[in-house]
Amino acid sequence: MATYVREVVKRLPVLAPEYEYRVYTQGQNLGLAEQVLLPLELVRDRIELTHYMTHYVPAFAGGRFVFTIHDLIHLRFKQFFRAYIGPYYMTVVRRACRQARRIITSDRRTIADLVHYFDVDPAKIRVIPLAPRARFFEPVAPFRAERPYLLNVGNHRDHKDIPTLVRAWAALPERYEVDLYLTGHDDLDGLLQRCSTPRRRAVVLGDVSDDELAAYYAGARALVHPALLEGFGLPFVEAIAAGCPVIATTESIPEPIADASLLFEPKNVEQARAQIERLLDDEALRTQLVERGRTAVRDLTWERTTRATADVYAEILQE
Repeated sequence: MATYVREVVKRLPVLAPEYEYRVYTQGQNLGLAEQVLLPLELVRDRIELTHYMTHYVPAFAGGRFVFTIHDLIHLRFKQFFRAYIGPYYMTVVRRACRQARRIITSDRRTIADLVHYFDVDPAKIRVIPLAPRARFFEPVAPFRAERPYLLNVGNHRDHKDIPTLVRAWAALPERYEVDLYLTGHDDLDGLLQRCSTPRRRAVVLGDVSDDELAAYYAGARALVHPALLEGFGLPFVEAIAAGCPVIATTESIPEPIADASLLFEPKNVEQARAQIERLLDDEALRTQLVERGRTAVRDLTWERTTRATADVYAEILQE
């Protein structure tokens, strides 16, 4: 969400200079500044159209506004989140979705959830894909590792289902001497240690910079992502832009790159293992996926995302 807000906000005055902008950044979710002071500021500043760019929104948002919802993971998998999250979505977020003049989402798969949970009229939903940052299109020296490695990028929350990835990697036949690299920290209760061997290790990278991440993408045999659900996972398109093919679940892959990736059903360790093995064995397939993927992401730019966002503003203001 932070990348989305940052990349769009800095481009709007350049790509859509027909509007004047004011950015509001203060306040915590459900705090006084968000719930009371922000609506008062919007009235004071005579804002004609507001864009709430995340699911953090005043409970009684008024006026004309656009609302961005990337996904409804918190409702699909309520068991993985704090108890108050579900009620927050079913009250505050639900009301905002119904009151919004338009809802922006980043992948078509989210439309069904918006209709199911909030009874949103699909006619007011606009799908605007996200994009890799420019850094990941730039040439970079691949990370040099002791052995070939698979890569996973992101946090390790329960819905990311990292155990399925680890078990699929550990189930590879012994002839595959390939490591598994994960960003973030080791919070998997010893699973990585239990599945590592002297010829195949799980490596936790901690927090990495964009430059380091680009090198890891470029050096990896594949980005493997086992999440139960994603909205629009930026690591997918970043990896492809950097020349790294993607293996992911059918419920997590962004629509623009689905045909350029290898897929498996969520929680299916055997399917995941088979797709990993297939890619490791077939260099021609890997090259084909990289080329097809780069073609798919070529048109995904933050300029395109921003201009499409401004077009949504124009729809509303012209009504």
